[in-house]
Amino acid sequence: MGSILMKVLLVSANTEMINMPVLPLGMAFVARATEDAGHEVSQINLMAEPEALKTLAARIQKVQPDIIGISVRNIDDQVSAQPRFLLDPVKKIVSVCRQNSEAKIVLGGAGYSIFPRHALTYLAADMGIQGEGEQSFVTLLDRLKNDDDLSNIPGLYHAEQGIGNPPSTFKEIDQNPFPQPGKHIFALEHIGDEIIWLPFQTRRGCPLDCSYCSTPLIEGKITRKRAPSRIIEALTAYVSAGFDHFFFVDNTFNLPSGYSKDLCDQMIQSGLNITWRGILYPWKLEEELVTKMARSGCVEVSLGLESGSDIILKKMNKQYRIVDIRRASDLLKKCDIRRMGFLLLGGPGETRQTVLESLEFVDSLALEMVKVTIGLRIYPGTGLASHARQIGKISSDDNLLLPKFFIENGMEAWIRKTVEVWMKDRPNWIQ
Repeated sequence: MGSILMKVLLVSANTEMINMPVLPLGMAFVARATEDAGHEVSQINLMAEPEALKTLAARIQKVQPDIIGISVRNIDDQVSAQPRFLLDPVKKIVSVCRQNSEAKIVLGGAGYSIFPRHALTYLAADMGIQGEGEQSFVTLLDRLKNDDDLSNIPGLYHAEQGIGNPPSTFKEIDQNPFPQPGKHIFALEHIGDEIIWLPFQTRRGCPLDCSYCSTPLIEGKITRKRAPSRIIEALTAYVSAGFDHFFFVDNTFNLPSGYSKDLCDQMIQSGLNITWRGILYPWKLEEELVTKMARSGCVEVSLGLESGSDIILKKMNKQYRIVDIRRASDLLKKCDIRRMGFLLLGGPGETRQTVLESLEFVDSLALEMVKVTIGLRIYPGTGLASHARQIGKISSDDNLLLPKFFIENGMEAWIRKTVEVWMKDRPNWIQ
């Protein structure tokens, strides 16, 4: 391998436990790729640090990095009533890096990838990489080391040089090997008895084009799948390292169905005996797949049903209707898989009638947990953003970095009151 090329410090800026504490999977993939390319990599997950900024300063002093990469997961907390803008804490992280190091600062991560130009400007970092970072970050390091031209690196945004390149999605995602436990991805020590569900991704990209969704901006619109044999290898390594609860963060675990069934079969045959949860799209869900999911260790799914009104589902550009949701819910219940349903209220076309239809429909499913969100966060490049501009909800020059939410005109106060009353005697419904 020869001498170490560059010293890199990767920082996971996220300290939010929205729903549950999350390990920085994307950053771990970048750490693996960077180390495999011969660089010396240190990581710090600020979620795990009670005095995050002090700890970060001490780590920078110790590592003396040439490059600092900061992973930005969340822009805001997506709560429309009083949204918290989460880039201000990241600004403090950038400031600590500047005070303690001359290193160039490179941004990445899911949140950053939605707003590559504007987040870079707001945070006053040197560069950012939109989308998949494994290969572009390694290329960037090589070019910086050799003082070469940066202008054609996929996904690179460079403030000083005026570079803003679209990301490229790599068809063969198996080229980016899984992070190794204890080396690139680590358990959290300080959260007591709470179970850590290790995030795990078997495919990237989503072609479904829901009207409000930012996933295509982050992962692209083409589904790219890992070889099931590689997945089993990685799961085996994680189990050997003591992880046994996994959260499959694929946006639609059940699509494509053939791939999902093959994967479940291989998990069953492996005898790994893991416990896992995933995210389902309630469309074309086959009983055979649900049965295999249960047998392979699935105990819970997030069911992104979003509405109980076919009118609203159509406006959201969903492929399924309420008959599909009920069928999916019944199949999961039959296989003893817990169901957490998600409701999004207040989107385009919402009326009092559609809200009540949604509440009553979801109630009739008797789900184990329901999360209700009022207002849809407007992301750039989505159908919802186009619609909001057309009707004057947002101005044509709003870059949407500061959170804006779509709530159908005149509906907000009534929806909030209705949901508040509804939830009083439903302890398993949360906001």
